Amino acid sequence: MTMAAAIERRTAEAPARSKAGHIASIDVIDDLRRAEPIWRRLESRRQVSTPYQHFDLLSAWQRQVGEREQVRPFIVIAYDAEHTPLLLMPLALRCKYGVRIASFMGGKHTTFNMALWDREFAVHAGSADLDALVSKLRARFAADVLVLAQQPARWRDLANPFAALPHQPSVNDCPVLTMQPGAPPATLIASALRGRLKGKERKLQKLPGYRYRVADGDVEIEHLLDWFFRVKPQRMAEQKLPNVFAEPGVEDFIRDACMTAAAGGSRAVVIHALECDEEVIALFAGVADGDRFSMMFNTYTMSGHARYSPGLILMRHIVDHYAALGYRSLDLGVGADDYKRMFCKDSEPIFDSFVPLSARGRVAAASMSAAGRAKRLVKQNQTLLGVARRLRCALR
Repeated sequence: MTMAAAIERRTAEAPARSKAGHIASIDVIDDLRRAEPIWRRLESRRQVSTPYQHFDLLSAWQRQVGEREQVRPFIVIAYDAEHTPLLLMPLALRCKYGVRIASFMGGKHTTFNMALWDREFAVHAGSADLDALVSKLRARFAADVLVLAQQPARWRDLANPFAALPHQPSVNDCPVLTMQPGAPPATLIASALRGRLKGKERKLQKLPGYRYRVADGDVEIEHLLDWFFRVKPQRMAEQKLPNVFAEPGVEDFIRDACMTAAAGGSRAVVIHALECDEEVIALFAGVADGDRFSMMFNTYTMSGHARYSPGLILMRHIVDHYAALGYRSLDLGVGADDYKRMFCKDSEPIFDSFVPLSARGRVAAASMSAAGRAKRLVKQNQTLLGVARRLRCALR
């Protein structure tokens, strides 16, 4: 092909490409079953999403928790001019103080929130695309404000396009462990820490039937969850923390998610455990996508075996497990707990966006944004955090 012909061809294709690949229309769906085919297509590894936004996990949350909280699905799908899905926002709509709030499904149980993106669109999406999305949502008059909280700035080396929206740092940071495939174990966990944990584990290895395992069968998953829901309330009461797992529908949601077989035969939530014949000693559970493991919930025994740091020992096994599988990162959830910093030396930026869609939503967005900044200020200041904790204990 001559240069002139090539230029002519590119010129002829330009109008079509300018329409395809940019947001031309949106759909707002309140039925999970209608959204499921597009949702599952966009959650494949060829596209971009976190495992917290996978259909199996969030449909269980909506069924068991969302419906009890009287929130309904508010699933936004954006299409190009050829009606190709470009992104899906798995949101839930609730009414609070007369304001219709659309926020990510999953509530307190998702560490990260993110839209599901067509990869090619996500790479090239710009402010004009986001302006079109927000403008079309405003025209629907279906919600007053978008609350897009705890979004990662990047996922699998791809920038989150929603970072182009007005945003602020989330209340908490997320400690993360970056793992280079094939890296020596000493580069993942400091030799001194690894040595201490192996010394403690030798005490546990004397217990009959001592083992580390990744739960697979339904019977063992049910057994581990029965133990977790007995022990976790005791641990939280000991720490003077509210038991979020006692809220309506949460236990059913966790059980459904752990029992659901996801793509490839894995579980929507993966359970790791230390056990002996006598008891479960520690349990950590989270989501995994072939590239990253992210913890959702954990606890450890109330017995005397707790003095050997079984939670930290289990964490060492989990790091080694995912390193052997070639994973590139691991996190233990948001917050600056000491045990997280023992393993996760870096901090991952996560952000919140409060996007008004109506006049009422502008007031709500400003209020929620200010509240978020105030909470972050308290979390970042040890003196203020101590006062807040003492006040919380006094109120309880």
